[in-house]
Amino acid sequence: MNGALDFRPVALVTGILIATLGVAMLLPAIVDLAANNNDWMVFVAASMLTTLIGLSLFAATRGTPRGLSTRQALLMTVVSWLALVAFGALPFVWSGVVPTYTDAFFESMSGLTTTGATVITDLDGAPPGILFWRGLLQWLGGLGIIVMAIAVLPMLQIGGMQLFKAEAFDTAEKILPRATQISSSITLVFIGFTGACCILYLAAGMPIDDAVIHAMTTVATGGFSTKNESLGYFNSAAIDWIAITFMILGSIPFILYVQALQGRIRPIFLDSQVRVFIGLLAIATLIAWLMAHYGEYHVGIEGLRFAAFNVVSVTTGTGYATTDYGLWGSHAISFFFVIMFIGGCAGSTSCGIKIFRFQVLFEAIRQHINQVMYPNGIFRPRFNGRPIDQRVIASVMSFMFLYVVSFGVLSIVLILTGLDTTTALSGAGSAISNVGPGLGSIIGPAGTYAPLNDPAKWALSAGMLLGRLELFTIMVLFLPRFWRS
Repeated sequence: MNGALDFRPVALVTGILIATLGVAMLLPAIVDLAANNNDWMVFVAASMLTTLIGLSLFAATRGTPRGLSTRQALLMTVVSWLALVAFGALPFVWSGVVPTYTDAFFESMSGLTTTGATVITDLDGAPPGILFWRGLLQWLGGLGIIVMAIAVLPMLQIGGMQLFKAEAFDTAEKILPRATQISSSITLVFIGFTGACCILYLAAGMPIDDAVIHAMTTVATGGFSTKNESLGYFNSAAIDWIAITFMILGSIPFILYVQALQGRIRPIFLDSQVRVFIGLLAIATLIAWLMAHYGEYHVGIEGLRFAAFNVVSVTTGTGYATTDYGLWGSHAISFFFVIMFIGGCAGSTSCGIKIFRFQVLFEAIRQHINQVMYPNGIFRPRFNGRPIDQRVIASVMSFMFLYVVSFGVLSIVLILTGLDTTTALSGAGSAISNVGPGLGSIIGPAGTYAPLNDPAKWALSAGMLLGRLELFTIMVLFLPRFWRS
């Protein structure tokens, strides 16, 4: 699209999403009403306001052509996420669970981006509707992330995501039809996993309200819990292994599950990204197991469970906690700090840099080494058996560089707000990787983000959005050229 940017399609899509969020607010209202908690009125009021504004935007722009240009898709992605976070914060602050809108915005951002960092200090005493709303935010955010990763980011060629671009949808104008077409299949798979996880949690002895909420946040790899001690509260090996299983399932490309439902099962076993991801988890779990064992914190099979749980939780960006691995020693702190950046597979609910980018980087390095050793040879980097375009490699390299720079800048900003180095570095890494818990006594697995000052919370909220929307989606909006042509 040339000339001035037409905001009407952006407002149309944003209006639909805001109205959908408003309707979703009625679910925690029902939960509070059933529990005889007066906070149901808070959710009804927030629902009415949110739905009214969403429908107003839709009504004002419903005659707009449904196609989206690349610029409109970029703007829509950022505007819609910010709008959803802003309205999703209303129940938190209106219920009085958090004291300020800053805290409410942080909690809402953490929920929708499936980060899992929280400022609520007493989850054990929180109203049932609020606990359900936190879980629902992560569930909706996880579903939105999958659709965005499959339908939008490949079209925008963000961070090498064009590797997953479907040939049948090769123009930006097809973004909306593409999203509509895949969303129903993805939603069915997502609901199926959530239901299965909930049933297994119930069978393992978890109460039904906890089982429903934890199922939503496990499959979404979000990590919000109903307990101050997270899943460690239940002290159950069965619950831990169920969580490990569904955190891994949530971190595998959901398009592979859709293909499996269509009868194409081989791709899920042959996908190189999935195999590398599972292999990396196995190696990291073994390393963590040795750390816990030789530190005599957790030994034997129990040690394997704690190691596997925390490795999977941190790597996938879920952020559940069963033990304070910060007590395992400085080597363990460094280890978990590193793996929090890795993430899961593209097209899943997981966060971080993503496995496929490391694969592309490895292939590019291998090609360069081979070219140096055999100058006359012809070498092509490959991903899943297909040649990788040089533009994809350049896009991945740019993403990796920008990721490191963003982490460094956010760390410096947090230090300038008065945080100590450990809290600032781990907080920046946790936010931009959408992991949740950081390191240290304040925001570690046993702490919360409540003690941080407001500037730090706003900076971390920005970091969560930046990491969730793959950096370029937001940063391109600050280029004057974006608004000119």
